[in-house]
Amino acid sequence: MTIPLVVGVDGSEASLEAVDWAADEAVRHAVPLHLLHAAARDHEVSDVIGHALERATERVPAVRLSSEVLHGDAASALIDKGRNAFALVVGSRGLGDLAGMLLGSVGLAVAARADCPVVVVRGAAEHRGARFGNVAVGVEEGEGSGTAVQFAFREAHVRQCRLVAVHAWSAQYGAPTSPQAPSWYALEAHRRPPAQLLDEALRDPGERYRDTSVTRRVVEGPARRALLDAASEADLLIVGARRREGHLGLQLGLTNHALLHHAPCPIAIVPQM
Repeated sequence: MTIPLVVGVDGSEASLEAVDWAADEAVRHAVPLHLLHAAARDHEVSDVIGHALERATERVPAVRLSSEVLHGDAASALIDKGRNAFALVVGSRGLGDLAGMLLGSVGLAVAARADCPVVVVRGAAEHRGARFGNVAVGVEEGEGSGTAVQFAFREAHVRQCRLVAVHAWSAQYGAPTSPQAPSWYALEAHRRPPAQLLDEALRDPGERYRDTSVTRRVVEGPARRALLDAASEADLLIVGARRREGHLGLQLGLTNHALLHHAPCPIAIVPQM
């Protein structure tokens, strides 16, 4: 049986936008869509889940749908479902979130603790659709973004769009530089040039998805700025997250936190596998 794409619904407009996005995504990948509503009171159940089912059917009549209502904490229910899910999809804010919040508490908790990719559906309608024809992915040094890069190639492939791979780096403070030396000389001697690092990260998945057009961006400066710039012209931004040694959950880091709160388009947090 194909594992489903799971979307959390709570009746908020943000969660219904997440249902729209998830319905399109489920059809792209030919997987079932499972709607999950966690409620504290019985009278909230029928309208919320029924409206979400109707919304998904109207959006994509061909989508394979199922639904479930659980009583308890929404973040915990979604994280539990994520152990056997294609991905989890949540809205950027829920009904219970305070005015002015950039990201809801459920979305942040799920993104930080889930075992599968988590997509927080953000941005205006133009970014939630396929207007730009770009999927952007952040590539960092080490193994933290390896699974994210594979996920990004697959997304670009099913969408038949361009993949924009971004690697941001900073010269070590006080490192020797000169007009004659290449900019990467400022890095420590044992480190690879940034362009080489990016090429190596893209090589294996690129062999698998040969038909996917890839644009490489090597940016000297903060990763947050480079990725937000790429996301401004993207339909989806993808970043990796490392496992925390000796602890449950993921190491989101300052950059991922900033992107979850400020990305202008849907953002996927992909755990390192």
